[in-house]
Amino acid sequence: MAPIGTRFYTGSQFPPQYGNRLFIAQKGSWNRSEKIGYRVMTVELKPGQPRKYEVFADGFHQGDRVLGRPTHIEWMPGGSMLLSDDYHGAIYHITYQR
Repeated sequence: MAPIGTRFYTGSQFPPQYGNRLFIAQKGSWNRSEKIGYRVMTVELKPGQPRKYEVFADGFHQGDRVLGRPTHIEWMPGGSMLLSDDYHGAIYHITYQR
């Protein structure tokens, strides 16, 4: 599993708890019997406190079947996310609706 793309979120479209969190695209393992990664994680970093990791987006693999490989994250001016997938050669536009 490789943390390929990382970006801090400074936008305002997603709920406030995502502000200033680090988003990490985890491309996924290819040489393990049990696959790991294949998701987007967030990390909350606060001075003097342990890091807090949470899954933001997953479902890019089921068992041994690869459905996608998240690679890079970019933020749109309005705060939505562009997530690239090098398995399908695709870019996903992730938004939040209140």
